[in-house]
Amino acid sequence: AKWLGLESEQKYNGFGVSACAVCDGFFFKGQDVAIVGAGDTAAEEATYLAKLCNKVHMLVRRDEFRASKAMQNRVLNTPNIEIHYNTDTKEILGNGKNVTGILVSNNKTGEEKTIDVSGFFVAIGHNPNTEIFKGWLDMDETGYLITKSDSTKTNIEGVFACGDAQDKLWRQAITAAGTGCMAALEAERYLAAKEDH
Repeated sequence: AKWLGLESEQKYNGFGVSACAVCDGFFFKGQDVAIVGAGDTAAEEATYLAKLCNKVHMLVRRDEFRASKAMQNRVLNTPNIEIHYNTDTKEILGNGKNVTGILVSNNKTGEEKTIDVSGFFVAIGHNPNTEIFKGWLDMDETGYLITKSDSTKTNIEGVFACGDAQDKLWRQAITAAGTGCMAALEAERYLAAKEDH
């Protein structure tokens, strides 16, 4: 997950700060939370949190979403989501143990305010850990490894890719395990075919 880079964000990581609403949203049932992000993932996670939480503060850095129209409409039509446009997160506030709020500022007016929340979700994208394969394996513009259709095969014979390194859509442990199984079976078949020759 990409992080904002705040010291307080790392301090409270796992104690109110999370990069996965689907994983951790349940712990904040009936509480007030904030989510930072403006893309489809942020919009999807905000609407997911809205079903569990009392209120969701959505922090958007610009004056508009990057999310698709359909996702924007879903957010705008959810009554317990409050959108804060032109908003930067300055600090995550806590009592030493857990998150108690956030300090935000309007990047147009400079006005600062504190919002009381017990959960802070970061949904500003992901960076796949694939740097080591640059120049060797085909990857998209964000660094996700490209595999052949319905396969874990890469552009290099005998090299297979699976999990979050090649899945930018789901990024769940269960889907990573599934493609891991596929890659293992494909590698085994590849080696068996080599032995037969």
